Amino acid sequence: MAKDSSNRLKEFWAEIPRADEGYLGSIRDWRNVQIALEEDVIWLKGFNEEQAASKEIQQLPNFLLYELRDGLLFRKEALVPSKKVRTALLWTPIDKALRLTFPSFNHNFFGIDGKIEIKLIPSEEEHPATALLCSIAEIKDIIVTLPKFKLEKINWMVINDNALFIGSPFLSFPGKTFWEKDGHLLPTGYDFEFKNMSSLLQRKYNAGRDQWLLWNKNGNVLYLNKEDFRKLSVSSFRLTEKSGEWS
Repeated sequence: MAKDSSNRLKEFWAEIPRADEGYLGSIRDWRNVQIALEEDVIWLKGFNEEQAASKEIQQLPNFLLYELRDGLLFRKEALVPSKKVRTALLWTPIDKALRLTFPSFNHNFFGIDGKIEIKLIPSEEEHPATALLCSIAEIKDIIVTLPKFKLEKINWMVINDNALFIGSPFLSFPGKTFWEKDGHLLPTGYDFEFKNMSSLLQRKYNAGRDQWLLWNKNGNVLYLNKEDFRKLSVSSFRLTEKSGEWS
């Protein structure tokens, strides 16, 4: 007997242009929702039916909501799918992925209550790079030629079409470099606007120190679980390519 799908739980996805990221602050506390980045689009998933029908969703500009059915994405009440499910996306809880702010942060400045936006600014201090983010397409033919001793002390993971390497010796690949500060990976040449912000952010958002916090120059952060990193080797690189983890 065929299964009755009328009572199945619906799964919702959505997309919104990255240019409209700021509007997502209204749903930042929906911790069941996850987001991922793909070029100029932000993907979201995990909405429940109540959230999918909420005013918060309806008021978001350029926000497209889909229902997931058999690996395909359907617009509301549509009989024909609009898109296939995106694969190889790196998903992060929405409350952690969006730009961080403290709703109440005053350093005891005479009781003044205000909102402090997390900013990165150019730094005059020099720090050695400890991480490298580079395009897999640009380095996939080079990495398989490197000797084992240059790879065995490096950990890595795939982020969309890029590879993030952490460890030494530092690989001389083209890409974006980062330095480590209190568990944060900051773009080389940049630091937090407020010097003590790094430890405060770790205590508030990464108390277990089980994640790397990867920042870009605009003050956006991506949370990376340390357990998702693997030891770098030619075989692990080739296996990842064969598995289709990146396209």
